Amino acid sequence: MPSNPFTSPTSALSRRGFLAVTAGSLLVAGCGSGPGSQSQGVGGFSGKPYNGPKLELAYWNGFTGGDGPAMQALVKKFVGSHDKIQIKNNTIQWTDFYQRLPAATKAGKGPDVGAMHLDQLATNAARSVIVPLDDLAEALDLSESDFAPSVWGPGIYKDKRYGIPLDVHTIAMYYNKDHFEKAGISDAPTDAASLDDACKKLQAAGIKYPFWMPNQWPAHLMFLSLLWQFGGQPYAEDGSEATYDDAAGEKALSWMREQVDKGYSPKAVDIDSQYAAFKNGKNSITWDGIWQINDLEAAGTNYGIATLPVIGDELAAWANSHNFFMTKQAADETNRANAAKTFIGWMSDQSSAWSKAGMIPARNSARKEGAFTGSVQHGILDQVDHLHFLPPVPGLGDVQPKTLEVAVNTAVLGKQSPEASLSKAANNATELMKQNQQKFGA
Repeated sequence: MPSNPFTSPTSALSRRGFLAVTAGSLLVAGCGSGPGSQSQGVGGFSGKPYNGPKLELAYWNGFTGGDGPAMQALVKKFVGSHDKIQIKNNTIQWTDFYQRLPAATKAGKGPDVGAMHLDQLATNAARSVIVPLDDLAEALDLSESDFAPSVWGPGIYKDKRYGIPLDVHTIAMYYNKDHFEKAGISDAPTDAASLDDACKKLQAAGIKYPFWMPNQWPAHLMFLSLLWQFGGQPYAEDGSEATYDDAAGEKALSWMREQVDKGYSPKAVDIDSQYAAFKNGKNSITWDGIWQINDLEAAGTNYGIATLPVIGDELAAWANSHNFFMTKQAADETNRANAAKTFIGWMSDQSSAWSKAGMIPARNSARKEGAFTGSVQHGILDQVDHLHFLPPVPGLGDVQPKTLEVAVNTAVLGKQSPEASLSKAANNATELMKQNQQKFGA
């Protein structure tokens, strides 16, 4: 995996890991004590370094590729400065991670502490797999103002905090510098008009398809970004309905299809094809995750990175975040719980070093340190204040691949109009979300 948080180590291109992760269908099996019976963990954490008996914490994460060395270096540094705590670092592909976590934790054979995606916290909290960390946040005096905008709130489920953010990762616009120079383009496009103008110039310079529009990954991330740009919202905050079948959604999806109709993109761009083409110099512009940075660096692609163009009314972009969590099995033992919280607090404080993984530190203070200011992703710093995260709705990850992603696929391929695609998907999504409210306890 490049530094993409969703790929396997053997395939820098596969996004199936993420699709399965967000599907969340593997989490529907019963686990823990069930919804509404949350373990509150062990209170009384002082914020001071753990000084109890020596112990070993089981730490699970999915950093299996280009981001792995950066995490391993952080773990090694932690162990070197905490002689009472050893870390058993278990790195698992994200698909297997979310499949194994509930049952392993229920059996007492899971992690004490781990990192998961922000959009998985609510589901695992509802299943009593993970426990609240409010005492940790209070002891370390952490609050919303310490973090990138919008990343703090989705870590709360039923008025309790279940995650401490490590990073934010988003999609950005990559462009081929050699192609731009050949076409006489001096600056990265910043809006719909300049992007359209750039595509025309690139075609005139001999690039037949300068901006490939995917119909699968990361098409739905592009759609969500555009939806927010046009002022829309994908889901109700209370998890009661899908709301993307409005004027904002139609504008967003219509614009995506228009790139095909204008001839800037081939008619059918399969999953990851647009990224492979960009890395190999076959197209000029692509929107993809910042986790691709390390892969592009390794490939020697002469690229630039910029914030997404403002296609709608204002800058907005989809984002996710890796959050630290503690499991119920660790919360049942005071020393283990306090050691786990010591680990989480230290890792959060050291998060500027995580920039080496191609990520953006969630902590405001970390984004002022040299490790980040000297990174490639620092070039999209302006986008951080305009990131949007999905609401903390249990089971939402299982709904989206069956509904929203299908709508984007059919519309981009021209099989159905954006309006019809979104209307059908939103109706189906709302029905599934109502079922989830009953399943998880609204």
